[in-house]
Amino acid sequence: MAAFAQSAPCWVDVQLPDLEAGKRFYGELFGWTFRAGDGPFADALSGGALVAGLAAKQDGRMPTAWGVYFATDDIRASVARIREAGGQVITEPVRAGRSGVLAQAADPGGAVFGLWQAAGRRGFQKQNEPGSFCWTEVDTRQKERVDPFYEQVFGFRSVDPDEAGSGAPGTNESGVDFRMWSPAGTEPGPDTAVGGRSVITDAFPAMMPSYFLNYFAVADCDESAATVVRLGGRVSAPPFDIPSGRMSVLQDDQGAVFGVLQPPVS
Repeated sequence: MAAFAQSAPCWVDVQLPDLEAGKRFYGELFGWTFRAGDGPFADALSGGALVAGLAAKQDGRMPTAWGVYFATDDIRASVARIREAGGQVITEPVRAGRSGVLAQAADPGGAVFGLWQAAGRRGFQKQNEPGSFCWTEVDTRQKERVDPFYEQVFGFRSVDPDEAGSGAPGTNESGVDFRMWSPAGTEPGPDTAVGGRSVITDAFPAMMPSYFLNYFAVADCDESAATVVRLGGRVSAPPFDIPSGRMSVLQDDQGAVFGVLQPPVS
């Protein structure tokens, strides 16, 4: 598989208290199968293609959450830019066997994300298809600090969906403050967007931290939400329509939050 473009989302994984329970949940929800990874870790596959990772938490203080990784061809230079732009490096670059080198960081608003410099493992082998990753966005209260951070660190060019004449996951008619990210060297807009930034409104508790919400494509949003409930999870935002399809925000049976998106019928 070809290398991911610089700064493109290239991987997601989830930290869970109970790895086997997570395999049962996501296996039934998305039809994933699993193979053992190094240590308490499992690769998730959809149709035989790598789509995500599940890991058993090694420290109970770690959040039960989905995390996203952005591709870089020089992880040390990326880490330096994070510090220069006002972010925090949580985990210095560390080699993950022959697969690549990873690091973890937080933006000025506190949202955590990962960096991945590929070697033997590039990242997703499938995306934007049912059962695979399709979108990521950071939810923050500090857009004035966060917007320039991602532009400086990753070279993203951002645009308001209304300015671009289209919508994206996280946007709706209620006036959500949202911007789409497109890689450097591209014309910003829905056709090139790889993620985005949304503002956490006063409707949510003040103690809610900034975070990345990662989305998976599904064939039927409503059915996916119903399946999550049947499997012991929760629906945080019931299915609703947006210009780019039908979406819902869900929570698995251990508390990890994620989104699902059903593309519009063409």
